[in-house]
Amino acid sequence: MKVLVIGSGGREHAIVDALTRSPQVEKIYCAPGNAGIARQAECVAVKETDVEALRDFAVAQGVGLTVVGPEVSLAAGVVDAFKAAGLRIFGPTKAAARIESSKEFAKELMAKYDIPTAGFRAFTDYAAARDYVAGRSFPAVLKYDGLAAGKGVVIAQTMKEADAALRDMLLDDKFGEGKVVVEDYLEGPEFSFMCFVSGRRVWPMVLAQDHKRAYDGDCGPNTGGMGAYSPLPFVTAEDEKFALERIMQPVADAMADEGCPFEGVLYGGLMKTAQGIKVIEFNARFGDPETEVVLPRLKSDIVDIFCAVAEGRGARLEWHGFATLGIVLASKGYPGAYEKGREIGGLDAVGGTVYHMGTKADGERVLTAGGRVLFVVGRGKDLAEARANALRDVARIDCGHLFHRTDIGHWALGNENK
Repeated sequence: MKVLVIGSGGREHAIVDALTRSPQVEKIYCAPGNAGIARQAECVAVKETDVEALRDFAVAQGVGLTVVGPEVSLAAGVVDAFKAAGLRIFGPTKAAARIESSKEFAKELMAKYDIPTAGFRAFTDYAAARDYVAGRSFPAVLKYDGLAAGKGVVIAQTMKEADAALRDMLLDDKFGEGKVVVEDYLEGPEFSFMCFVSGRRVWPMVLAQDHKRAYDGDCGPNTGGMGAYSPLPFVTAEDEKFALERIMQPVADAMADEGCPFEGVLYGGLMKTAQGIKVIEFNARFGDPETEVVLPRLKSDIVDIFCAVAEGRGARLEWHGFATLGIVLASKGYPGAYEKGREIGGLDAVGGTVYHMGTKADGERVLTAGGRVLFVVGRGKDLAEARANALRDVARIDCGHLFHRTDIGHWALGNENK
């Protein structure tokens, strides 16, 4: 069949890469794609949020399956439009995607169905939010209610930091108009639990952990993610069973009970606290960069899974036993201001896998075109070998305007910064 992937980042490159391993795929399109994706698929100059143009392209080309990557496409209602046109598409409806697009919706759902998470209150008024935060202990967890590309969460250590975040979110509309959710602070290692979901059917993927802070030692500002790895030795089989049976399955059931059944990837951002596993957030799609270390471990034909979810039938998942660890190469200055258009060399010397996150082609040259530019994945019999292989390949890439973390996986491997 012909398959269309919507998106332009590393997550979408990993999806395209997985699709190339399926004998059922005749042709892959990606809208809009990037320089790396263009080596494995035909890139189409259509924006992720241009719902009508995406639908019309799928109809014109006889696309048999569309896979949605980014949250902005889901929030724009692309799944609803495709389904209305009788097209097979993998992803949740706009109503179901609220579990990501509205923090308040997700928190209220968890409270109603007794799903373990931090206590919270939501505010639209800056003064009321400020007074509430000022009367509580620190750190304070402040979350913008809508979509913010992974940057709408601030863990404020002081009232000064909290006030600046509240001004950004409620007075200056840094992410657009919206609400702020103030949550109780939780402590412990975070991890990502992605599941394929079709109504009340839930199929768990292997676990991953990403690293949000920009610099080694989990220092610096929050980013969209600077690296990830899988598996996670600090999460026990009992932890995973609890997360599936007390969090992921109940949420799928709750969404169905609320009249907005979920189809696609339900991403649980979870934390292993001293009081047990709790929910930090939900996303309505594949995580980025977790997808880039999870999908390489998938042994099953991903087309079978996508179609099973879209059609509401059974599926079986098999996984490889090797470990994967990936490192983001980001433009210097990210997540703040950064330059674009810098040439990247050495890509042909890489022995492992490189997923393009923010690149564009200029003839035969590959140029930087985003904050997060490349994602280099190492494989190994264990995480130590996977990290060594990833760092070896990172060293082969030649671009003086990129930086990376060297300690990805330290929760599992210790803080040796190798």
